[in-house]
Amino acid sequence: MRLPLLVFSLPLLFLGAACSRSGDAAPAKESATTAGQVATPAAVTSAPAGGLAPGLTDSISVRADLGRIRGDAAAPVWLVEVSDFQCPYCKQWHDDVFATIDKEYVQSGKVRLAYLNFPLSSLHANARGAAETAMCAAAQGKFWPLHESLFATQEKWAPMPNPAPVFDSLARVAGVDTTSWRRCIQSHATIPLIDADHDRSARAGVNSTPSFFIGDRALAGAYPVDSFRVAIKQALAKARGDK
Repeated sequence: MRLPLLVFSLPLLFLGAACSRSGDAAPAKESATTAGQVATPAAVTSAPAGGLAPGLTDSISVRADLGRIRGDAAAPVWLVEVSDFQCPYCKQWHDDVFATIDKEYVQSGKVRLAYLNFPLSSLHANARGAAETAMCAAAQGKFWPLHESLFATQEKWAPMPNPAPVFDSLARVAGVDTTSWRRCIQSHATIPLIDADHDRSARAGVNSTPSFFIGDRALAGAYPVDSFRVAIKQALAKARGDK
């Protein structure tokens, strides 16, 4: 199954702590009960069989696409994370929420999780390189170890004028075939996929990171885990046809 193609007529609402093109938004206070008050998409349909966008059928794009998805293919609900590896609020969400959602919903087969790249290059000079690091690893089935280590070491590589040595070290520790991975990086083989992620997310109304699509709802910001529990519970109920 490919990632859901997200087509929305309403903007993302209820912005929490997030990185945006206009700068870092101030953290917002929010209770678990308001997680259901997110924007409702006009439609969520399947992506075309060829991939995320027309023409992205080369083997690297196809492998990298599949590599950034985790969870049971039969899971009734999608959770799509739109993120920037250099955004401190994306790291905050990863550190505070990701592992719990993964354990409670992804590993249990209830939710399928996918990561879309939305590097805010005007704010984060190394975000695009970090996305390439992860996606070239994804082509080898190593996206999630890089996802983990890039956020864990964000404070180290984010301010560096040249983070390539750190990225290379993280990839080696993750167990990639370094020759193939470096060839992917040097040729910028995953840039079309990263750009497609960014364009697709922007068309869906994303203008800050992290942003999330949970079933047919959208949530923008690094909200606490209970907000996601509420939204996922609602999405699961809808998937079951509960009234």
